[in-house]
Amino acid sequence: MKCSPIILGAILTLAACNQADKNRPDISSIKVDTRFERFDQAYFALDSNNLSEGMKTLVQKFPQFTNDFTMHILGAGPVQENNELLNTANRQFFTTYYSVYESLKNDFKDLSREEKELNTAYRYIRYYFPDYPLPRPIAYLGPFDAPGVALTDSAVAIGLQLYGGKDFPFYTSLQGQELFPAYISRRFEKAYIPVNVVKAIIDDIFPNQAASLPLLERMVEEGKYWWLAKQILPDTPDSLITGYTKNQLAFCKDNEGLIWNYFLQSEQLYTTDPSISKLYVGEAPGTQGLPPAAPGNIGQWVGMRIVEKYVSRQEGGIHPRKLMQTSAREILDIAKYKPR
Repeated sequence: MKCSPIILGAILTLAACNQADKNRPDISSIKVDTRFERFDQAYFALDSNNLSEGMKTLVQKFPQFTNDFTMHILGAGPVQENNELLNTANRQFFTTYYSVYESLKNDFKDLSREEKELNTAYRYIRYYFPDYPLPRPIAYLGPFDAPGVALTDSAVAIGLQLYGGKDFPFYTSLQGQELFPAYISRRFEKAYIPVNVVKAIIDDIFPNQAASLPLLERMVEEGKYWWLAKQILPDTPDSLITGYTKNQLAFCKDNEGLIWNYFLQSEQLYTTDPSISKLYVGEAPGTQGLPPAAPGNIGQWVGMRIVEKYVSRQEGGIHPRKLMQTSAREILDIAKYKPR
């Protein structure tokens, strides 16, 4: 019996998917709640002529987050009688950003897809880290310089003002580009919400202490975070995990050996100079010394590949907690990373 290339390809793809599923933990029985609480809707539904009274109702609906919002987002202290600073800040913010809310509210009317993806991620987190208290998601809309994701004592706050889509007028304005260059604002899409929430939680479980390490070890340490994000978001494209465009990701995959040789020849792999490290680890439009198609933060990508090589050498796999606690030096020694 002959099999056409199309059918054969489909069979091989299905077999690969089945094998990948077998390697995943069973999270089907784990229950979590990732319904977004909509502080943004409640806030901008207030009577603009009576905001001080309206804030009292928000305290009842969102007892902890409301003061987080007024204190840390508006910078105007808690909701309490005679807080004139808050009254002034509220009026200014409400009148300035109401039009922003109106222009975005239809885009954020349905967040069910993001809730579903986050639900799966939360179940993986509960499986791998059962003692970690999962923060409830709260959506707010704040000033453009407020964070897109921030952990509070009881919640993970999701700033919708940074998920309006790469072509949202403020992002492309002169003021917006001064805050967020295009290589950053192109990632201001709803699809990044689950990824950014997961990254914030990973940083909370494993505070990053890699800044003072030699560059190579720092690359590996940073690579652990992307590797772990992929375990928690196994169906999420690498382009979202890394923040690279598809073309940038393709460049990295097609030129892995070239990238590694560039680092070897630069003789900077063991530097502890932060001014040099930041050329390879951290936000940047590209990487100096490599072709224009190369993305910035390429050191973290190489670090992730080294971690993946290390994991592939672990018989029976490795628990994410153990991996995150393994030193970069040990990972390097065992990985024996030598891409072609």
